[in-house]
Amino acid sequence: MEKTTRSILGLSAAHMVNDIYSPVLPAILPLLILQNGYSYFLAGLIVTAYNLSSSFTQPVVGWLYDKKNIRIPIGASVMISAFFMSFIGFVNNYYFLIIFAVAGALGHAFFHPSALGLVSRMAAGANRGRLTSLFVVGGNLGFAIGPILAGLAAGGFGLHGLALIIIPGIAIVFLLRKVLPPVSELETDYSKANETKDKSVKFPYIPITFLVTASAFRAWVIFASVAYLPTFLAQNGMSVIMANLLTSVMLMAGVAGQVIGAGMSDKYGRKEYILASLIFCIPPFALFLLTTGIISLISLMAFGYLLWSSFSVSVAMSHEMAPQGTGMVSGLMLGLAVGAGGLGVAVTGYIADMTSVSTAFGLLIIPVVISFLLFAVTPYPWKSIRQKI
Repeated sequence: MEKTTRSILGLSAAHMVNDIYSPVLPAILPLLILQNGYSYFLAGLIVTAYNLSSSFTQPVVGWLYDKKNIRIPIGASVMISAFFMSFIGFVNNYYFLIIFAVAGALGHAFFHPSALGLVSRMAAGANRGRLTSLFVVGGNLGFAIGPILAGLAAGGFGLHGLALIIIPGIAIVFLLRKVLPPVSELETDYSKANETKDKSVKFPYIPITFLVTASAFRAWVIFASVAYLPTFLAQNGMSVIMANLLTSVMLMAGVAGQVIGAGMSDKYGRKEYILASLIFCIPPFALFLLTTGIISLISLMAFGYLLWSSFSVSVAMSHEMAPQGTGMVSGLMLGLAVGAGGLGVAVTGYIADMTSVSTAFGLLIIPVVISFLLFAVTPYPWKSIRQKI
C-alpha cells in the first residue's frame, strides 16, 4: 500500500507539472497583444485552439489507450507540453504560434488518459476515491501555480523568459523514474489487465453520457465562478488584489474538499456524496450573494469547498462504471466534460453583457441544479442501499 501511495503521489506531482503549462497562454496574452499587435480576437483564438485541441482529443487518446494499446509514456507527454509552452515565446509568426499551442495541447491531452488509467489500476480497492483524489488535486494545484510561474518568468525576462518554466518538466521526468515501477513491470501489468478483461462486457455509453453531462454542468459553475468572481467582488467595492486573493483561497478550499470528500465517498458512497455536496453547496452560495462581511466570505469558502469536492469522486465513479475503458472515461471526464464546461463560461459572459455580472453570477445556481438532477438519474448503485440489503 505504501509503494502504491508513493507511486500515485509521484503521478500527482507529474499531473501538477503537466497542468502548470495549461494556463500559460492566458497569462501571456497581454504581452502577445502588446508586443505583436494582435487583436483581442486573434489573441483569444490562440487560447481557443489550445483548449479545443486538449479537451476534445482526450477521449480519442483514451480510446486508443484502451483498445489499441497505443500510449505515449507519461514523462514524454509532460515534456511535449513543457517544450512547446516554454519556447512559444520565441515564436513570432502567428501561424506557428497556433501550431505550438496545438502541439502543447496534444502533450496535455496525451497525459491524462495514460496517467489516470495507471492510477485506476493502482487504486483499485476500498480506498479508490482517496487515492484518485491525490492524483486529481495535483492538476488543480498546477493550474493555480501556472499563471504565477508564467507571470514571473515573462514579467522578469520577457516572452523569452518562458524558457525557464521547462525546468519543472525536466525535473518531473527524473522523479517519475524514481517513484514509478519499471517500465517492463508496467507493461506486464497492463498485459495482464487486458487478458483478464471480459470482452463481452460493453462500454456503458448511456450511464457514462449522463455522468459526463452532469460533470460538464458542474464544470460550468466551477470555471464561471473562477472567471467572474474577481469582477463580481470588485464591483461590490473590493480591491482587485483582494478579489483575486479570495478567488485563490476558494480554489484552495476546493482542493482540500476533494481529498476529504473522496475519503468520505469511500465510506458512504460516491453517488451519495456527490448529490449531498451539490445540494449543500446551494445554501452557502445564496448566503454569499445575500450577505456581506465575514458571513459572506465564510459562505464563499464553504461553497467552493462543497462544489469542488465532488470532482475527484466523479472521476473514481467513472472508473468503476467502465473498468474496461479507464483511458476513454478519463479523457471524457478530464477532457470533454471540462472543455464543455468551459464553453458554459461564454454563456455566463453573454448573460452578464445582457444584464449584469451579479445577475449572471446568481444564475449559476441553475447549472448546479441541472448537474444535481443528472447525477441523481445516472445509473450507479447506492452504497447506502446495498449496505441495508
